[in-house]
Amino acid sequence: MKTGFRYFCALVLGVFALGRMAHAAPDPVLVGFDGAYSLKNSTSAQAIELGLKAAIHEINAAGGVLGGRLIELVTKDNRSVPARGIANLEDFAAIPELVAVFAGRFSPVILQQLEHTHKLKMPLLDVWGAADGITDHDFDPSFTFRVSLKDSWAMPAMLEQAKSKNIHKIGVLLPNSGWGRSNDNALAVALSRAPGIEVMDPIWYNWGEGDMLQYYQSLLDAGAEAVLLVAIDIEAALLVHQLSDAPDVPRVPIISHWGVTGGDMIRASGPGLMKLDFSVVQTFSFLKAMPGPLATFQKTLGELTGSEDFMALESPVGVGHAYDMMHLLAMAIDKANSTDRTAIRDALENLDVYHGLVRTYDPAFTAQNHDALGPEQVFFAKYRADGVLMPISQ
Repeated sequence: MKTGFRYFCALVLGVFALGRMAHAAPDPVLVGFDGAYSLKNSTSAQAIELGLKAAIHEINAAGGVLGGRLIELVTKDNRSVPARGIANLEDFAAIPELVAVFAGRFSPVILQQLEHTHKLKMPLLDVWGAADGITDHDFDPSFTFRVSLKDSWAMPAMLEQAKSKNIHKIGVLLPNSGWGRSNDNALAVALSRAPGIEVMDPIWYNWGEGDMLQYYQSLLDAGAEAVLLVAIDIEAALLVHQLSDAPDVPRVPIISHWGVTGGDMIRASGPGLMKLDFSVVQTFSFLKAMPGPLATFQKTLGELTGSEDFMALESPVGVGHAYDMMHLLAMAIDKANSTDRTAIRDALENLDVYHGLVRTYDPAFTAQNHDALGPEQVFFAKYRADGVLMPISQ
């Protein structure tokens, strides 16, 4: 009798266990993000992560991908160091269910990852880096896709911004990096198409410089009426501080690339920034967002953070670009009906229309074009005293 009872109990438990297994949640689909989290003053990695998490929250709430698989985010810190970015990429590729990697702010890191991402056949999704070579390269098929600015769009816009201020002689400050060289090439092309404006030979500086004022002063001594600044927030804030401490040095308009917006520029610069004519390239502002997607994002933001105040978000381009690219990736996973990375790469080139925060993508990418934005998205903004970037008209 006892033996029969034990058998009956074991049978019941076995059936119960099988039922639980049958209803167990399927394995999640993983996506990676390689960001410069530990860089001093950085807000870009945090902004990109927020955009990704907002999109993932919406995708999972709607049932996930591939008929019910949820998406999970895996993050790594590259510290803005290319070697660390390469190591992170290889670590991501070793995770079987990880289907794509989102890149962070620094073009030099992404440029060094190119050979490796193609060797690994890992889709690398750029939502900030602007160097043209991230998508303009000889790897075939290309595994890099971008929802972001390109230097070849930024430089012509920066020249036009200078011309709108009736500037005739322009100085240029470039970092000695892959991003700086990309901008140097873009500037040469832009100048060939924009006669009537004089641009001086660039002055090159190294990241981590202790004195930016010397380069600014050299440009002024040579007759510069404005400065095109390609920098991140660290060097830009240093220049602003040094100008504040040198009241006798003339102030000319500073027309900046958008690297400065990847950190807390207001806090790092101090009140001196508000005393300068300082404008910066952008491709996204919540004040320019598509109304329908913005309402959806605002609701999601409130659910994730407890506040729907999107204007308080730092580094808005990182948020908007990452949010749109994550939705595009989810569409590609479903279109591929697979977690195979090459199949997802192929699907990204064949997506249907998507109405995003930044724009309507119709389509986002093709076999010939892996850049989802265009020069028409480029505009200029200025910092408000509270750190909000406000679009300005040229």
